[in-house]
Amino acid sequence: MPVFTSLLAGLVFGIGLMVSSMANPAKVLGFLDLFGRWDPSLALVMGGAVAVASAGFFMARRRAVSLLGAAMQLPASRQIDRRLVAGSVLFGIGWGVAGFCPGPALVALGMGRGKAGVFVAAMLAGMALFELIERLGRTRSGQQTGFQQPTGR
Repeated sequence: MPVFTSLLAGLVFGIGLMVSSMANPAKVLGFLDLFGRWDPSLALVMGGAVAVASAGFFMARRRAVSLLGAAMQLPASRQIDRRLVAGSVLFGIGWGVAGFCPGPALVALGMGRGKAGVFVAAMLAGMALFELIERLGRTRSGQQTGFQQPTGR
C-alpha cells in the first residue's frame, strides 16, 4: 500500500506541475527575471503549495504515525546554520541557471526534455557526493541523522 500511495501522490504532484507549467524552465526563468519580463505566476503556485504544506506539517507535528500507519519523520532541528544557508544558495544557483528544481526536472524528464536529463544526472551526482561526504563525516564524529520520532498519538 505505501508504494501505491507514494505513486499516486507523485502522479498528482507531477500533473500539478504540468498543468501549472512549472516543469517548463522558461516559466521558472521568467519568474526569476525580476528586471526583465517578470512572470509572477510561480509565486502564486508556490504560495498555494506553502499553504497546503503548512497545514500538513501542522497536523503531522501532533502525530507519531501517518494516516497510513508509517512512522512520522520530521526534522529535529529548526536551527538556521551555515550548512542550511549554503545548501539554499547552491539550490538557488542551480535553479536560476537551469530553470529546474528536482520535482519539475523529473516531470520534464518524463516528458522527454533533454535538458532535464542533464540536470537530473548532475543532481544525482551531487546527491551521491553529498551522501559520501556525510557518511565520512558521521563515521569520524559518530553522529546520528537529523531526524527524530515525534511524540504524541
